Amino acid sequence: MTWRAPEITRTPEPYVGDERTMLEGWLDYHRQTLLLKCAGLTAEQLKTASVEPSGLTLLGLVRHMAEVEAWWFRENFLGERVDYAYFTEEDPDADFDVSAADAEANFATFHQEVELARAAVAGRSLDETFTEVGPKQRTFNLRWVYVHMIEEYARHNGHADLIRERVDGATGE
Repeated sequence: MTWRAPEITRTPEPYVGDERTMLEGWLDYHRQTLLLKCAGLTAEQLKTASVEPSGLTLLGLVRHMAEVEAWWFRENFLGERVDYAYFTEEDPDADFDVSAADAEANFATFHQEVELARAAVAGRSLDETFTEVGPKQRTFNLRWVYVHMIEEYARHNGHADLIRERVDGATGE
C-alpha cells in the first residue's frame, strides 16, 4: 500500500481572544494549512517540484518548517542544542533536498517539532527575551517569534498553494 499524507481537518483561526490565544491560534492555523496542502498526496507527489528552475516541493516545505520550528523555539528561545534532522554545516539547505527523503518519517519529524515547540513555550511570557544564536546576537522576545512564525508559514503556504495546483490541480483553502 502506498503511503499518503494524512487528511486533516483544519481548526478555524480564532476570531476573538486575548493576545496569546490569537497568536497560538493563528500559528496552529498556518501549521495545519501546510499539512492541508499536502493531504492525500503520495510521497512521490510530495517530492514533485513546482516549476523549473525551482526545486521547491511540498515535502521540502514540511522539512524546512520542522527545522524552523526547532531553530526558533528550541535552539534560540530555550537555548537548547538541537540535532537537526536535515541541516548540516556542509549543506545548510538539505531540508529542501528530498531526492532520498522518507515522506512518512519527515511528517513524523514535523509533528514532533511542533509538539516540542508547544512544550518550549508553555507557560512562558510573550515578553520573555532571549539572544539569538549565531554571530548577530540580536535580542528578541517570544512575541516576535510567534509573529515571525506566522508570517513564515503564511509565505510558504502561498508557495504550497502553487505547488499543489501544479501537482494535481487542487486549489483553494
